[in-house]
Amino acid sequence: MKKLVAILAILWSSQLAAQEVMKMAVTTSFHNSGLAEILLPEIRNDLDLEVQLLVVGTGQALQLGRAGDVDAVLVHSRTAEEAFVAEGYGTHRREIMYNDFVVIGPGDDPAEIAAAEGIADAMTRVAMTEAPFVSRGDDSGTHLRELSLWQVADRDPATFGPWYRAVGAGMGAALNTAADMNAYILADRASWLNFGNKRDLALLFEGDAALFNQYGYLPVNPALHAHVAADQAAALEDWLTSPRAAALINGYQIGGEQLFVFNAQPKE
Repeated sequence: MKKLVAILAILWSSQLAAQEVMKMAVTTSFHNSGLAEILLPEIRNDLDLEVQLLVVGTGQALQLGRAGDVDAVLVHSRTAEEAFVAEGYGTHRREIMYNDFVVIGPGDDPAEIAAAEGIADAMTRVAMTEAPFVSRGDDSGTHLRELSLWQVADRDPATFGPWYRAVGAGMGAALNTAADMNAYILADRASWLNFGNKRDLALLFEGDAALFNQYGYLPVNPALHAHVAADQAAALEDWLTSPRAAALINGYQIGGEQLFVFNAQPKE
């Protein structure tokens, strides 16, 4: 019996050794959407590749890339992504899919943002009424987009009173705080749909062009970090931009609603 166990252990360790491994930093919004649970097993089966996710905000994900602690990043802040590539930390940026941001808030909508004419008007209404608002406050893609929306509304969060609460947390934790406070919050649609603790919150504003939310894939530059798994990152990119990935991404739904739209373009 001991001999059989030893043989099985050797076979198992050999199988693990044969399987390739890479690390990818991803946003909390991507992880909270549930899409990773759909994609990762298929990647494992199709590529014999184990993708280990480090789930952080966009800013921290790019910092992990800069340090060479991951082999690729999947984030959603185009300006920060383009800077990452321009600085030489990433080899290139490849668009994979998109969804959109939405403004969530109390069902009774005290700031009346559901009647807003645009996102600038919606944000202005929240600020004017000083209705409770939860900010990610974590340098994530969602946080950076929220800050840009306040700027569009000609408002500065640095001047806000206690009604504005920056929690320094991921999307799920921030949504839980908003549910506890019955507050407004900017969220990506996928995280909102997959969020179970909605309580009295509701989706109140959507559809403005400024709420478009593109996800980009950036392989870390092996010229700066020779240890990165460049071949595995390239294989994953080919898979993420393939018809196989397109079908899985476009087919992922919650409550009959599609969460992401695949829009990767062929390599030039």
